[in-house]
Amino acid sequence: MRASSEQQATTVLQTPRLWLRRFSAADSAAFAAMNADAEVMAHFPAVLNREQSDALLARIDAHWQREGFGLCALECRHSGALLGFCGLLKVAQALPCAPAVEIGWRLVRSAWGQGLAYEAAHAVLSWAFTELALTELVSFTSVSNQRSQRLMQRLGMQRDSGGDFLHPALPAEHALAPHVLYRLSRAQWLSCGGTSG
Repeated sequence: MRASSEQQATTVLQTPRLWLRRFSAADSAAFAAMNADAEVMAHFPAVLNREQSDALLARIDAHWQREGFGLCALECRHSGALLGFCGLLKVAQALPCAPAVEIGWRLVRSAWGQGLAYEAAHAVLSWAFTELALTELVSFTSVSNQRSQRLMQRLGMQRDSGGDFLHPALPAEHALAPHVLYRLSRAQWLSCGGTSG
């Protein structure tokens, strides 16, 4: 599918199957539906209602305005459907791994199991270490989220077991509080020829 002029203006990256672009107001309904899916949000404390989802979109836009990078909408190049997000986010100062930049992702269930998260994240790594010249990325998730941990490993990220932490936004006894931390430096990425997986 050919990109429209508006789409070209907001596209950050493209892969064989995806446009990675800035979010727009037109994405809000599909974004909210993803964030209301209990299976998609299984490793988060709760699903988001529409107001919470729209507030998250506003924070994503504010991050872009402030930092010049952020989380990208994943648009299917064939259908135009919103499939989720993947991109970069400055880590909240309350987290033990701060200051750092995180690579993160979230996909709708219909996009699972097709290698799309890897395809998007691989492009984001290249963007981070070449165009943005970042020196390191981190990624973290709850101990129970094996799917995301496998993707981190496939991307060449290394577990920093000494950096594992209890998420400060959750009670220490909460099942999702224990988090694992992965890291990837620009030097490590370049040593693999700027590729992973």
